Amino acid sequence: MFERFLKSIQNIVKIEELRQRVAFTAMMLFVYRMGAHIPTPGINNEQLSAFLLDRGGALMGFLDMFSGGGLSRLTIFALGIMPYISASIILQLLTVVIPTLSKLSKEGEMGRKKITQYTRFATIGIGLVQAFGIAIGLEGMEGGAFVQNPGWGFRFMAIITITAGTAFLMWLGEQITERGIGNGISLIIFAGIVVRLPAAVVNTFQLFQTGQVSFIFIAILAVMMVGVVIAIVFLESGRRKIPVQYAKRVVGRKVYGGQSTHIPLKINTAGVIPPIFASSIIAFPATIAGFITVPWVQALGRNLAPGTTFYTILYAVLIIFFAFFYTAVVLNPVDMAENMKKYGGFIPGIRPGQKTSDYIYKVLTRITFAGAIYLALVAIIPEILIYRFNVPFAFGGTSLLIVIGVGMDTAQQIETHMLTRNYEGFMKKSKMKDRGF
Repeated sequence: MFERFLKSIQNIVKIEELRQRVAFTAMMLFVYRMGAHIPTPGINNEQLSAFLLDRGGALMGFLDMFSGGGLSRLTIFALGIMPYISASIILQLLTVVIPTLSKLSKEGEMGRKKITQYTRFATIGIGLVQAFGIAIGLEGMEGGAFVQNPGWGFRFMAIITITAGTAFLMWLGEQITERGIGNGISLIIFAGIVVRLPAAVVNTFQLFQTGQVSFIFIAILAVMMVGVVIAIVFLESGRRKIPVQYAKRVVGRKVYGGQSTHIPLKINTAGVIPPIFASSIIAFPATIAGFITVPWVQALGRNLAPGTTFYTILYAVLIIFFAFFYTAVVLNPVDMAENMKKYGGFIPGIRPGQKTSDYIYKVLTRITFAGAIYLALVAIIPEILIYRFNVPFAFGGTSLLIVIGVGMDTAQQIETHMLTRNYEGFMKKSKMKDRGF
């Protein structure tokens, strides 16, 4: 395994195009991390950062994860890439509801470009609204102590700066996707999470030096983290393959079809979307409660805080619900059955049409249930360790899923580039042999 890893690194260095793509990606991520430390003008950043981390609660920690720490410091990348993620999810859900968008999504490259353009406009719109809310909220916090010159001048400056930062990150992500390696938006989130790892390691080492944790405890923690990572990699790679047979068709003198293939259904079709949705829904009222002095509201906020029994149960239930909901949005068994029937495909032993869609729905429900339970466990176990037992776990469950998922996807794209280069080499050798060289 280690030798294969070293060989992959050597191949990256040898292949010029891949080397340039990796270097471009690293440079763009460096630009992102530099921008995450540029403060928004007109704000007392140090005082504000201390206040937000103390009073922000669950939502602050969740959103700060996606902005790479930019929200707690209120930098130009304070909103991070969250407006783009929100816009993408909204557009994806609307394609199911609105026939025009559904038709666009099926029009190939042109339709995809049009939906991407709508996503960009929605991102700017969401960014403007959220930036305006941040500006108004800052002027109202602690009597405006965090704003140097309150008023519309500050509001316009904050709105333009923060929204422009989000637009720049969106452009940066698209450039990485097009000219770099991997999915740019995912890599930006990945970088914002991973950058916290050194601080977590240093914090654990300091706890060891002060005698608060023992060496055996750290060793057990390391083994536990490795075990969770292995489990996530194994289950994220899991597929349920439904065999599909295509009947032979004679068109003129040519015979089409007759081959066997399969439909690969992922155990976790929804990816990291369910934990993100669940965290957002729970964290919002918990954070609002932190700024309201009404007793029953504060009691609700305490019950919705990470580590409480009510939070843990509600978090797990919402993850399972959104896993089924998002899978139903992404995969439609009826459409899959119709497409198979259209091209002469069928599942061995299952009649085409309604019987096929029922069979796919049954299989999809089973594996989605298993995937939802897996997601809930991965999200909850680190939360329990961190908040109930004060274990210095480096990442929460959602962070782990994002980091491992993005890492696997990027590694797969690098390997695809390597295979493409090898095939190009084979093709060149074949052409040279055909010419007698």
